[in-house]
Parts: sequence; C-alpha cells; structure tokens
Amino acid sequence: MFLIVGLGNPGAEYVNTRHNTGFMVIDALHEKYKFSAFREKFDALIAEGEIDGEKVFLLKPQTYMNLSGNAVVKAANFYKILPEKVIVIHDDMDLPVGKLKVKKGGGAGGHNGLKSIDAAITPEYLRIRMGVGHPEGKGDKIVHHVLSRFGKEDACKIKECMDLVVQSIGLLMKNGVASYSNFIGMTCKK
Repeated sequence: MFLIVGLGNPGAEYVNTRHNTGFMVIDALHEKYKFSAFREKFDALIAEGEIDGEKVFLLKPQTYMNLSGNAVVKAANFYKILPEKVIVIHDDMDLPVGKLKVKKGGGAGGHNGLKSIDAAITPEYLRIRMGVGHPEGKGDKIVHHVLSRFGKEDACKIKECMDLVVQSIGLLMKNGVASYSNFIGMTCKK
C-alpha cells in the first residue's frame, strides 16, 4: 500500500501555478487510473484506487504548503503506511523546467512543504522532484516565480514530465529509486 502526495496550495488563485505541480500530477494520476472521487479527510482531499495492482491513496493536503506534514502524518498513521511507502511529488526550483529526479530522503532544499513533512514523518520518504526553474534574484522574486503560471513553452515541458510520471510511477513502487532514476534519466534527457 502506498500514499502518493502531491504538494500544492488550495484555492483557485493557485491552480496551474509552479508551486502546484504536485497537485497537477495527482489529478492526472486520479484520472488515468480511475480512482474513487476525492473526499475531504485528514485536512486533505484523498482518493483510493490501484496502480499496477498496488493499493494506493492519492492525497492533496488542503492546509497550504507550509503545513503539508499535518495531512500526510494523519493519513499515513491512519492507514499504517510507513515513510518508505510515501511518495511526495513536488516542484523543485533547483531543477530546470522539464527535468525530473527521484530520491529517498535528504534535505528539504528550502521547500516549506518538504520541511513540514520531514518534521511530521521523518525525511525517509520517496520524492519525485519536478523542475520548475529558478528566477534571477531572491525574496519576492522567488515567491512570484513559484506562484506564477507556466508560459506556453514551459507548460509543454511540464506536461511531458507529468505524463511520464503518470505512465511510469508503478515502476517506482515496484522496483525502487535506483531503477526509476535510471528509467527517467534515459527518458527525460532535457
């Protein structure tokens, strides 16, 4: 059994922004694999289904990014899902748009959603990092960047990455990080 978490912020003003890349992937997984309807539970929207014969819960925390760990720990504890069976999909400014990386554990890299989850369940969960690019500058420029929508070219690159994750996430669940890293490394040559 796996818990797949997409990070993002609730509300219409955040739809399709860089920071909501995780929500976008969860919605695509939900549609592709015909999950149950989302319901409100654990301060999140949660749906149940299967991917490649494995029982999976999809989770979109509704607590805003900085408190994502609250929803994750509630769902993981309720369903008795260990951190190594939690997959978190999130935006990553340290990667160019269209680049994917996967890892287990590690630091939060300044990502407040990951910091919250690290504190709630330990950092030993799986992470799919989706590149959203990094703006020039700091502070307000960073905030504006992650809360902005993708331009046409970047939207196409993100769509390709999302499609790849949706089609292949079963490989990560079955074969682990090393195998999945090799797969996306061979497939995602951006």
